[in-house]
Amino acid sequence: MRHTPLLVLCASCGLFAVYLLTVSTAHAQVATVDWTIAETLLAIDAPVSSIAQQADYHAWVGKPRIPESATDMGLRTQPNLELLSQLPPEQLLISPMFASLAPRLEKVVPVTSLALYSPGADIWQEMQALTRELGEITDREAAAEQLINDTQTLMASLRQARPDTAPLLMVQFMDARHVRVFGQSSLYNAVLEQLALPNAWEQTTNAWGFSLVGVEALAHYPEATIVIIDPLPAGVEAELASSGLWQQLPNVKNANLLRLPPVWSFGALPSAQRFAQELTAALEESHRSDQ
Repeated sequence: MRHTPLLVLCASCGLFAVYLLTVSTAHAQVATVDWTIAETLLAIDAPVSSIAQQADYHAWVGKPRIPESATDMGLRTQPNLELLSQLPPEQLLISPMFASLAPRLEKVVPVTSLALYSPGADIWQEMQALTRELGEITDREAAAEQLINDTQTLMASLRQARPDTAPLLMVQFMDARHVRVFGQSSLYNAVLEQLALPNAWEQTTNAWGFSLVGVEALAHYPEATIVIIDPLPAGVEAELASSGLWQQLPNVKNANLLRLPPVWSFGALPSAQRFAQELTAALEESHRSDQ
């Protein structure tokens, strides 16, 4: 019986150690308001405790899906600080786009900013650098390298298999009369370069790689295939069906159109993979239909 207190003490210490390990594990997670960071974290199976605006993430980004274990911290531009403070992650990751949030966020959690779509940067190299940096932050270096290697392998495979095509105009509708057309410095264009596919749009683009133009600007590219990337704003599809401006475009009259499911236009390697797969599948289907 004299040894009982010692055994109890040891058991108590063991339970306390388990508790400390549990708390440490719970906090050894990251959170983010940025969907590009989020998709990359999920792709390398990093421990993610919270991601902002999850319903919209699934509408615009699609995959990888956010696990149910990750809480929704609210709007990307107005994250729920009270929720974050209840069980703060080890780090909250942001991109320069959300730099204005840092002073408020730093009151409840350490904040790390990662470079994305930097002016003048090679977007393909920057996506790989981001992947490696996130791998280091989350101790998922091997998974990060695997994602990079898998992406390069996929691009090489699709490049060899894809059919020849007319130059492409990659657009997202802002409303029935205005579109973003993606060119230099965009993820979509970076994928075209990897697949050795031609981009018809050679006009000046902004830091995010797109030009905001009226639909009539597309009339200058009658031989191009227009690639529409979802989602369309509410009501736009019905408006286009009755729009003389849209219906009279040579590309529309000749059915030189492809429509793709949502792929995050400001994404990283996971979005690049999905865009490459969706685009080549649509091109192959169009090619079969023309034969």
